[in-house]
Amino acid sequence: MNELTETLNSNHRKKEFSCGKEILDNYLHKQANQDIKRKLSACFVLTDKETDLLKGYYTLANNSLAQDLIPAEFQKKLPNSYKSIPTTLLGRLAIDNRFQKQGIGKLLLIDALRRSYKISKSIGSFAVVVDPIGKEAEQFYDKYGFIKLPDSGKMFLPMNTIKTIFS
Repeated sequence: MNELTETLNSNHRKKEFSCGKEILDNYLHKQANQDIKRKLSACFVLTDKETDLLKGYYTLANNSLAQDLIPAEFQKKLPNSYKSIPTTLLGRLAIDNRFQKQGIGKLLLIDALRRSYKISKSIGSFAVVVDPIGKEAEQFYDKYGFIKLPDSGKMFLPMNTIKTIFS
């Protein structure tokens, strides 16, 4: 199966990317390459095959959540010996203004979840975690089943739920 996205590299036209959120634009323009080099995150991009423009991107990184942040119905299935639960962080997801409202966010989310699920087969990860920027992003993740974590703005989707999508 062909990959939807590819790893960000120096050939990609990052400077032309604009999603309307300065923090997400600046990350791609100024920080993404450094994070990749330092192994802090991986950045995956979707390009427009005709124009070579970046349609969107997302980042993935290892992460963990304190067990007491996880809702009780999930906590009871986890061993008490784990104070911190391994997760995958979907740190950023952004769509260029020229390509918004075309379902690309959904495509990138599915790609990120598929990638995260594949990785979880070889490296433990209980869930994918997001930290939405604003109400619109929160509603986006809510629509796809992400669960709000109590006492934080973060949301998560258990890997067992993701497994049902891809198996």
